Amino acid sequence: MLEGKRLIITGIVNDQSIAFACAKRAQELGAEIVATARPQDRELCEEAVKSLPNEPEVLDLDVTNSEHFDRVADRLRAKWGNVDGALHAVAFAPRETLAGDFLDVRPERVNLAFHTSSFSYMSLGRLLRDLCPPSGGSLVGLDFDAAVTWPIYNWMGVCKAALESINRYLAFHLGERLIRSNLIAAGPLETRAGKGIPNFEILTEAWAERAPLPWDPTDPYPVADAACFLFSDFSRAITGEILHVDSGFNFVAAGRKRDGQAGAHTGTS
Repeated sequence: MLEGKRLIITGIVNDQSIAFACAKRAQELGAEIVATARPQDRELCEEAVKSLPNEPEVLDLDVTNSEHFDRVADRLRAKWGNVDGALHAVAFAPRETLAGDFLDVRPERVNLAFHTSSFSYMSLGRLLRDLCPPSGGSLVGLDFDAAVTWPIYNWMGVCKAALESINRYLAFHLGERLIRSNLIAAGPLETRAGKGIPNFEILTEAWAERAPLPWDPTDPYPVADAACFLFSDFSRAITGEILHVDSGFNFVAAGRKRDGQAGAHTGTS
């Protein structure tokens, strides 16, 4: 499915990371990968990737630093020449932008969250544009559905809404280079980033009540499988989309009837 594909995987910090699952599944399907990590997370990444089927090279990449992107590009040109795809699995929000008062937050904290979580998707897309072969490539980003308001998510929810808009613009502007851009809106997963959300259990409880299909917050592999589909040629005519991998939670407006509760409403309105 991914034989011959060369992929950049960002965001691995441990073997529970969604990015780790994506890297593992991609290798199992025949891809070569290079991992990137923030300099302060490099040792964590290097330790985690030892558990992959094939231990990849790890490159420093602070997604807010343009010089880092230049160095990654130079290294990948020397190593591979071309790159077929990239996974954006990077997000960060200072705690006050998540748990604080939405109306009382310092703009520089929001700017940091936006640059790291949203604008960097464009930066990774530009890197892929400069490295992809004439046959094109695939950019995939991890998302959390921003179509509704998540009170415990605050400014990160705004950043995800920006990410979704950037995805559409990238899909348009990269299309002439045959590069696809798509996001995966995953359900809540117990990663380091997920568990950093204040009152994270509210999300998992909501999924248990509302999702039509079972959702396992400890299993990132449904997301990894979807990412590999988007990296593959099977998705060659799909771009600008948000693929929901959430057991159907996104389309259900209310939860299941609780035990002992009355059935359908039959009264007058």
